[in-house]
Amino acid sequence: MASSPCGGGNFDCGLEIQTRSVEQTLIPLVSQITTLINHKDKLKKTEKTLRAIQRVGQAVSVAVGRFVAVGEAIAAENEDLKDEMGLACFEARRAGTAIAQLTDVSSLEQCEGDGRSTVFSDRTGMVKAARMLLSSVTKVLVLADCIVIKQIISSRNKVLVTLEQLERVSTFQEFVQIFSQFGNEMVEFAHLTGDRQNDLKDEKKRARMAAARAVLEKCTMMLLTASKTCLRHPDCESARINKEAVFQRMRLALEQVIEIVTDTRSGGEAKALPVSIYAGIKDFKVKVEGLRDSLYCVSCEAVAAQLEALMEKTEDFTDSAYTSHEQRETIIQLCQITRQETKQLINTWRHAQLLKAKEATDEMELSILKTCQSVGDLRRELHRVAVGRATELLKLHSDHLVLQALKASGGDGNLEAVADYAGTLTEHKEQLVETCRLLCHISGTEPLEITCIHAEETFRVIGPQIISAAQTLALHPTSKIAKENLDVFCEAWESQLCDMAILLKEINDVFEGRRGALIKPLSHKHLKTVKAAKLDAEEQTTIAKLGLELCLLTSDVDSEVERWDEQDHEMVRLCQIISSMAYSMYLFTSVLESLSFMKNVCSEDKTMLLLICTFCQPTQSSPCYLTSCKNNQKAVTMCYFICYKCLFMPVLPDSISSRLC
Repeated sequence: MASSPCGGGNFDCGLEIQTRSVEQTLIPLVSQITTLINHKDKLKKTEKTLRAIQRVGQAVSVAVGRFVAVGEAIAAENEDLKDEMGLACFEARRAGTAIAQLTDVSSLEQCEGDGRSTVFSDRTGMVKAARMLLSSVTKVLVLADCIVIKQIISSRNKVLVTLEQLERVSTFQEFVQIFSQFGNEMVEFAHLTGDRQNDLKDEKKRARMAAARAVLEKCTMMLLTASKTCLRHPDCESARINKEAVFQRMRLALEQVIEIVTDTRSGGEAKALPVSIYAGIKDFKVKVEGLRDSLYCVSCEAVAAQLEALMEKTEDFTDSAYTSHEQRETIIQLCQITRQETKQLINTWRHAQLLKAKEATDEMELSILKTCQSVGDLRRELHRVAVGRATELLKLHSDHLVLQALKASGGDGNLEAVADYAGTLTEHKEQLVETCRLLCHISGTEPLEITCIHAEETFRVIGPQIISAAQTLALHPTSKIAKENLDVFCEAWESQLCDMAILLKEINDVFEGRRGALIKPLSHKHLKTVKAAKLDAEEQTTIAKLGLELCLLTSDVDSEVERWDEQDHEMVRLCQIISSMAYSMYLFTSVLESLSFMKNVCSEDKTMLLLICTFCQPTQSSPCYLTSCKNNQKAVTMCYFICYKCLFMPVLPDSISSRLC
């Protein structure tokens, strides 16, 4: 037999696909290859069949050629990936050529007479070429994805450098200039991470990314007001503490984003989520019900140990000072029943093993049912307790009386009253933190667990920040900047309470089987927004920058006005009016607040720019969505490189077609 045109290489990159765009991009290629290699062994070699096979092979070869051309162009622009990308492109081109040769069966006489390898005579060679093609194309796509990761890391590094500069500024004018640059960099970072979040396959990573981006979104305004307050009152210790806490939280959020996109941790090892009671019960039931299939798949000691670990976690409920006596007694009673039923199951299980039984006995089947029912009853009770407490707390804090009292006491300069209300807020914070921990136990999905952890951390951090902001205002009761700073932190607290209400609804929906969706920890202000105009990325960035500059200029005016001795002067009054109008316009546009939502809306439109067009179904009558982006040549080229489906059914702009040919 003639040698395979694929050669003797064995190219298997073994790469893990982490994004949906890469995964979806490979689907049409897999479909075409499957068509070629899954033919019948005794296929009727009619002219129609031969022409069909040849067309598919040629389509694959042409598409691979276009694909490799763009891949090589990208390799030329990225020196650190040039060698790997070049090797992957070479292997892809060789595999495409091999497939074209194996499918070159234009006539019956040619198939039977020339003696060379074809898809009919060398099926092994066809499979080998197909595997090489899939492997090399996957590597090219993953390497291209590395470029996106590099962009995110580079953007993060720029943000960190500017963040350090902001932390060291000593004058308000210098701060305004650097913060304007910081705002531009944060807008770019928000776009890149938003695209990445939508593209991640892993739900846990998407939830973690959403949490980190929510922190950055809210902390941007906190950083502005906290820094202004510290500059206005440089000798105030509470203002300094307030500012440092914001900077530290932003750094942690930036680090978390990089950990997610690079799939690594700064400490070297991945941080595992604590096992929740829901996850523990689910795993326990799987093992118990698995005994029906095999009595020897797991040991009795392992099941007993897992149950005890599960019972230990219920102490978070029973040891809580906020759990009522009746609820505590009910949980303890259900734990005892579960232990008894599990003990009975283990006894019948061991008896069946002594009898060398091959399957569960009737007595053991009954014990399995009772054990699963008892642990299910325990889960329902824990859910009822956690959800009930969360509902009560949300009702209790719906009027925000403590926050209003802190604002009033700080504005009056009453440090003693601020201290009293700070104690009350600290108690509320502890209640909310503990409730979020209990909700995490019964949330029902890992993404919701991550959202609960994010809510817990937010309450734990913002509580002390509100107190330090209130103390600063009490020390400087006439300071408008200090008052604005306290308002921002109080709004963040209120926003997190609204997010907690949405989280509670999601948990209930999962428990009742209505849905299993992940909620993104975004502000409640994002839930209802009129889609009056659909802006592209450039317009969004421009509006965000202008809004940020307007806010900075307004703050600058307010700061200068405070220094005037004659507060009743007409010029001062006019400046205050204009400043107020400008700030009202800024709040009306809410650019910084709604930027994340605007990005989510735009990602649903046809103006996607990077790694997004892989879900489209391009045809001659309905071209690829990315043809609407032809103003950005580089972005379109990258898009068509990634959108492998478009290469199979190309509907390219003329400028791109000429570049790829």
